[in-house]
Amino acid sequence: MPFLKRPDEPDLYYEIDDYTDPWRNAPYLILQHGYGRSGRFWYSWVPYLARFYKVVRPDIRGLGRSAAQFDLEHAFTYENCIADLAALVGHLGAGSVHYCGESQGGILGLGFAATHPGLVRTLTLVSTPVRLGTKSYGHGYATEAEAQQAMGMKGWVAATNVGMRFPLETDPGLLKWYEDEFATNRADVQLAMSKVFHAVDASVYLPKIQAPVLGLYPSAGPITNPEQERLLTSNIANLRMVHLPATFHKVQLIFPAACANHLLHFAAQCDGISCREP
Repeated sequence: MPFLKRPDEPDLYYEIDDYTDPWRNAPYLILQHGYGRSGRFWYSWVPYLARFYKVVRPDIRGLGRSAAQFDLEHAFTYENCIADLAALVGHLGAGSVHYCGESQGGILGLGFAATHPGLVRTLTLVSTPVRLGTKSYGHGYATEAEAQQAMGMKGWVAATNVGMRFPLETDPGLLKWYEDEFATNRADVQLAMSKVFHAVDASVYLPKIQAPVLGLYPSAGPITNPEQERLLTSNIANLRMVHLPATFHKVQLIFPAACANHLLHFAAQCDGISCREP
């Protein structure tokens, strides 16, 4: 299994899906998951992208199959997660990559693109808030963390899925898979990630982003509201915004084909290559 191994840093797991022609030097495309998830949550995008790009799905430190043997209080930081991405690009020998992040993975991408402009060809944000602040889904508890500890992570995810992430008519199989996959991660790592990203205000990075940016957002999302979008459109120089017809957060899994194809054509246009075949 592919791991990025470094002295005194946690091992980072990543998966590569590559169905590009072997004689072409296809660019890399990183798909970065959000809060409490893993690279497995991108499964439905891979068939649309991997014919034209080398798709890389890393697990954030401590989540998925990445190592969690590190100091969660001091070593799970926004800056360390950005450094992990830079190290991964170097490890791949990619030079630069297309980066797509969903939700908190997009918050990570904003900082990555701003601080490592030479490594990012394009940046795609999927239902990405600029800042979470004190926004909480406590379900009757004082804080989100208290709700997660009292209900259990799987119970909390189930309670927040329908109505916030997914519409009522969502396939029950998808909901159960989502809950089961989410629950495979350690709760203490998920809580550490939540604490870190609730404290991040990525608006300071927006004017520094040089790469072309694509935004894939619900038309009326519960987290990425008009205020969040105004921050993006007012501060990012080269931004293309696409709205998908939804009032739910997880457009990544509600509209996988539409999202993946928007990303594919955006990246290919920036690269000046064709992403169609006869």
